[in-house]
Amino acid sequence: MKTNANILIVDDDRDVLETARMFLKQEFSSVDIEEDPEKIPGYFEIKDYDVILLDMNFKKGVNDGEEGFYYLSKIRELDPEVVVILITAYGEVDLAVKAIKNGASDFVLKPWKNQKLLGTISSALELRQSKKQVAQLKETSQVLAKETSQEYEDFIGNSAAIKQVKSLINKVAKTDAEVLILGENGTGKELVARAIHNRSSRKDEVFINVDLGAITETLFESELFGHIKGAFTDAKQDKAGRFELGSKGTVFLDEIGNLSVPLQAKLLTVLQSKKVMRVGSGKEIPVYFRLVCATNMPLYDMVYDQQFRQDLLYRINTVEIRLPSLKERIEDIPLLTEHFLKLYKRKYQKPKLSIEKGVIEKLTRYQWPGNIRELQHAIERAVILSDQDIISTVDLLINNAALVKLEQGKAKTLDEAERDFILASLEANKGNVTKTAEILGLTRTALYRRMSKHGI
Repeated sequence: MKTNANILIVDDDRDVLETARMFLKQEFSSVDIEEDPEKIPGYFEIKDYDVILLDMNFKKGVNDGEEGFYYLSKIRELDPEVVVILITAYGEVDLAVKAIKNGASDFVLKPWKNQKLLGTISSALELRQSKKQVAQLKETSQVLAKETSQEYEDFIGNSAAIKQVKSLINKVAKTDAEVLILGENGTGKELVARAIHNRSSRKDEVFINVDLGAITETLFESELFGHIKGAFTDAKQDKAGRFELGSKGTVFLDEIGNLSVPLQAKLLTVLQSKKVMRVGSGKEIPVYFRLVCATNMPLYDMVYDQQFRQDLLYRINTVEIRLPSLKERIEDIPLLTEHFLKLYKRKYQKPKLSIEKGVIEKLTRYQWPGNIRELQHAIERAVILSDQDIISTVDLLINNAALVKLEQGKAKTLDEAERDFILASLEANKGNVTKTAEILGLTRTALYRRMSKHGI
């Protein structure tokens, strides 16, 4: 069985090239030959080479090896991880040793013995694989270093709705099925994605989180597919995309509903072919990531309105998990409150702080339009602002007119309460939408949608 590897042989002797190709084609999947070293860059545009066999001298009567040094440096600029084996005559061994110090991995003497040549190339392929792994690990580490240091734990709660979500997670995690997570902002969609990854066979591999709502259309391909040096103005070096970095692990595409239709088509192509092509390159790179997507947008309505591709929706939702809003699981509020209180007591060094039971009871009567994220921010804010060892007033957690009216016993519809809450929050923040959205645990887009809904 042939070894899956791309070999390029560059030598000005046609007989040497043909002889080497005839032998190596029996052992390797792809063997290309070239007499003119000036054409080497063209080969790199169409194929990802693992090993290059490079002659040291090309002009007749020249044997100082300078041409070999020159083209060796050019090859390393094209691909720092490629492995170069020099082809040299017996009297040029000293030059070959010098070239190894300049980046070549080995050399072979002309005329060579086939088995010796095969052994040298096999060793070079092992080195190539190691280089690729090191490069990918380095890039992966850089991506992960940018991720937040937030602790991701299992879901807190014993409500029937959460028990159903936990059951689905346990069932789907053991497979490689694509998962679509639906739910309002702040309900814990990323938490579900990480739980699926941590319970899967890929748990020891990387988890790549991609917020599609934060990536502009111009950067979409570069971020997800990667790019090569010089592909555009700021492309100073080759960069692997998120799909490539997460190839053996899980890729989580959050806010997938924000993708424009043209970008949806590009994403669908990758999901169907399991291959990516870096921007500026003509080479396809196989990827084997497990896909998990999430959105708070009504994808099925968007399909009907032709704002989201139906074939992409079918592709990403082999299994669908719908997350309940916090108001649909009010019985979990006491547990969640205690969980966040414990977390922030430790963070802000207030170990004696507690919350009165009456305050927690009032929290269960509130609608929580920002869901768990809003509750978490409320607890953190209360811990920071509390001057006593006990939180005895609900105003320290939620200071808005909507809650006051609720406590006064005025019956309101859900829409009325939400409208009053948004108005009060905007008033408290002097109309600053960005700050209001942050406090509510919503994105600016989500807040604008709610404001439009209520005619604000």
